[in-house]
Amino acid sequence: MTDPIGYAITQNDEDHGGLFDSALALTSRLNITAALQEFVESARKLTGAQFAALGILGSRGETVAFHYSGMDVPDPSKLPHPPHGNGVFAEIPVDSPLIINDLSNHPAFEGWPSYHPRMKNFLGAPVRIQEQVFGRIYLADKENGFNEDDASNISLLASAAAVAIQNARLYSESEDRAAWIGVSQSITTALLEGTDEEEALELIAKKMREVSKSCTSLIVLPSIGDAWVCEIADGLNADELIGLEFPPDGRAQTVIREGSGVVVDSMTRTRTMRIPELRGYGPALYAPMIVGGTGAGVIILLRSRSQEEFDLADLAMAESVSKQAALALELAAARHAQDVAAQIDERAAISRDLHDLAIQQLFATGMQITAIREGLESKGADEAIVSLLNQAISSVDESVKEIRHIVHRLREPDATVVLVERLRREASLARNSLGFAPSFVISLDGTILPPDVDLQTVANVDNRVGADIADDIVAVTREGLSNAARHAKASSVAVTVAITHESVDIMVEDDGVGLSPSQSRRSGLSNLAARARRHHGSFAISPAPDRGSIMTWSVPLT
Repeated sequence: MTDPIGYAITQNDEDHGGLFDSALALTSRLNITAALQEFVESARKLTGAQFAALGILGSRGETVAFHYSGMDVPDPSKLPHPPHGNGVFAEIPVDSPLIINDLSNHPAFEGWPSYHPRMKNFLGAPVRIQEQVFGRIYLADKENGFNEDDASNISLLASAAAVAIQNARLYSESEDRAAWIGVSQSITTALLEGTDEEEALELIAKKMREVSKSCTSLIVLPSIGDAWVCEIADGLNADELIGLEFPPDGRAQTVIREGSGVVVDSMTRTRTMRIPELRGYGPALYAPMIVGGTGAGVIILLRSRSQEEFDLADLAMAESVSKQAALALELAAARHAQDVAAQIDERAAISRDLHDLAIQQLFATGMQITAIREGLESKGADEAIVSLLNQAISSVDESVKEIRHIVHRLREPDATVVLVERLRREASLARNSLGFAPSFVISLDGTILPPDVDLQTVANVDNRVGADIADDIVAVTREGLSNAARHAKASSVAVTVAITHESVDIMVEDDGVGLSPSQSRRSGLSNLAARARRHHGSFAISPAPDRGSIMTWSVPLT
């Protein structure tokens, strides 16, 4: 008879029978944690040792996980740290067991920690998977000491454990792959349902953190100017990480430029850490968001120092989902363009209907009234009736002119609307999103314009500013009010637009929770900075003196 890994076993032999049963129990485990604990328990029972432990090694040979049996410690996490692998542990060969039956007199023995039980003898053996040492099994305190049969049995059991670990890994990978596919499907569904860009990115960050068993996930996107900033974060310390700027020579931007993800064994051990806030984390994974061959951002998954490292399978799945995150940004931009196009089409349809139907009907009605008036006049009708008909004809003519004016404005939105009226319209529209009316002040050369400002002053404003800058002033005002509504959670917002011969200065101040530039969405405040640069102006956000934030936008007029 042979065991699952091909070793000859004689069931009449009591030890080999126990080994056979232990090997079967091990290889039937599909949960890797359960398989490792089963290995430790089986090794202790098989050899008759009082204590047994298994140290799992990391990529640098350090102990990254620890399983034990026989020690009176209810929770491994309460141990100060797992064994460092020094002293006697370092003497264990990479391909054979080590027996020390007089532990305290061994030259490599370094003594016992205060929390550790005293032990007399020791058996250690490597656990190898595909010629690499996965971990080491430690056994101690067997009555009358360990012998070569114990060493042989532990080596065989370690081989069975290696098979069990590989099986458990394959099973775990299949489960992880199914979970990643589930995340991909949920993201696809959200995108097809037309979920808002920011909500979609928040969903992606949350789902990727959960499926990757990470403690924190970040989405880094282009922000104001050339900066790349953490715009979305989920998990541990998420609020503290939003707004972090990632330097051009850092790992995040390198991943974006090269379009290829990377895994980091430990952020704690990284020699050059340009973002100190990330130093407290352990393993990390960087997955670029690529759309059309261009890097649109990067997703960073972070695990705690006690968690295992990411592997290439994790990276492959994360890169696949990160492409969907890039697609979310692309779809949001396309959806916005589609909405604008639909609005233009709707305006065109309305203008056609007004021109082809309403104007024609009014014109026909006017002709009928004119014919009736002429008939009554020829018969000597009362002048009062003729006067009323003339008034009706004039009203019809005025209505036709007004509708033609409306049609013109629909075909060329805002082309005939003065800047002051456009700004006041933005303030009025913001009432719905804010839940209250913002304070809105427009001044010309230091004089505040009243609600019933005269036409000459309105014309002076338009002439002073010009059509190009006027469009930017409206866009900046709209975005400032929109950000106050979406992010600031304010109870009051004050907008000031000051126009002089030298410049246009816009200030949006709120009393909310505050909005730093690094927390801005890339499609919002970064666009305002670009508008300012186009006119050789400036843009900034700063905390208000007491509470909230102040957004300032200024461009020269000379």
